[in-house]
This record gives sequence, structure tokens and C-alpha cells, in this order.
Amino acid sequence: MKKILLLGALALSAFAPLAMADDAKPLRIGIEAAYPPFAFKTPDGAITGFDYDIGNALCAEMQVKCQWIEQEFDGLIPALKVRKFDAVLSSMSITEDRKKAVDFTGKYYATPAKLAMKAGTVLNDPISDLKGKRIGVQRSSVYDRYATDVFAPAGAEVVRYGSQNEVFLDLQAGRLDATLADSVNIDDGFLKTDAGKAFAFAGPDFTDVKYFGEGQGIAVRKGDKALADKFSAAILAIRANGTYKDVQDKYFDFDVYGE
Repeated sequence: MKKILLLGALALSAFAPLAMADDAKPLRIGIEAAYPPFAFKTPDGAITGFDYDIGNALCAEMQVKCQWIEQEFDGLIPALKVRKFDAVLSSMSITEDRKKAVDFTGKYYATPAKLAMKAGTVLNDPISDLKGKRIGVQRSSVYDRYATDVFAPAGAEVVRYGSQNEVFLDLQAGRLDATLADSVNIDDGFLKTDAGKAFAFAGPDFTDVKYFGEGQGIAVRKGDKALADKFSAAILAIRANGTYKDVQDKYFDFDVYGE
């Protein structure tokens, strides 16, 4: 009996380092670092922004190390599925369509979509007033889907880009008439810059849940409920202990979490 117990103890001790090593593995998080103020590069090439800081705060709360992996937005979900990373934290809207492919945490922020056009443009009815206009959107985004389903059938031309920064460049150059995107990204990433001085928001907020979802959440692989639950619990924890507000106040002068 003593020999059996000893062998059992030795077996457990042999597996213990493996378990500890597994727990010590970094949490690989996919992000598109071209979406200010949520994620962007500093002059020295480092990633920064609200998404990045919130992700690091969540990893600290969960007591794991973050490993950030850059990926263009339209490749984030495919890369998650093939296990290039464990989660996506990149301003991804929680929509029913995306829930077919991935699972989500609860939201960590929510902001409306807006159109930006030449300053002084009046849109009484965006659907009819945008007929014949070229609207730039980020490929595979909720803004792409909305413009494709709503604006295109009414006669607008939807032009798709790999990143929202490319959209802003073509809008400034006059190759586009408008862009549909996140209101905060448009404001901080374009309107408040020298390039966006001749432009302004036009028309109403766009908040249709069918297209724009329930806010922005963290995506994990389908069925990875344990990781999603850990993230969701950490989101609630950093909101309760003040860390979320500390990060938010670095980038915004309003409650980005929403209602």
C-alpha cells in the first residue's frame, strides 16, 4: 500500500510542473493596431490605445500575461479559429451574425456609428440623400454590412478598405463622399486631426442592434465558455475597483461603457 501511495505521489509531482507551465502560458490576444483611439501605434512602433490598456488591465486582474498579436481586422476571426491567438480584443461588435462563428464576453464599451462628410453637408434622409455617393467602410466590419444592406440598395456605392485609416485618406483626397464608422474613431482618428478639418459628422446616430450589436466585446473560440467567463468577470471587477475608469479617462471625457 505504501508503495502504491508513493508511486501515486511521484506521478502527481511529475505532472505538477506541466500544469504550472500550462498556467504560465501567455494569453494570446489578437488586435488591429490601426484604429485610434482604441488601438494604434506610437512613433516608436509600440501598440497603445484604449483596447490595449483595457486588455492589459484584464490580464492583470486574471493574473495572466498578455501576448498581443497584430492582425488586420477582417482576418481576426479566421485567425482565432485556427488558434493563432486565444481571444480577440479589437473593438469587435457583439452581433448575432458573429455569434454564429465565435463566442463573446459581455461588452466592455458601446458607442454609436456615424457618417462623416464635408462640413456643412445636410442629410435629411441618409438613405435617399446618399444615392449616387461613394461611401467608404472598413471591410468585414458592422459598418460594411449596414452600408451594403441599407445604403447600396438605395443607390449608394460602397467602397471597402482594409483599415479605417485608408478610408480617411481617400475621404480627405476627395475619392469618397462619406464614411460610416464608429463615432469615436471618426472623431479622434480624423475630425480632430489636420486632415479632417474640412469634415464633420452628418446625419443621425446609427444604433440598430441587428447590425451594430450590443456593444463591443471580446471574442473567443466557439465553446470556450471558461475563457469568456473569466474575461466577463474581469470586466466587472475592473469596473468595480476603478481601474476601468482610470483607463477610460486617459482617452475619453465621457462614459464609453454606455448604458
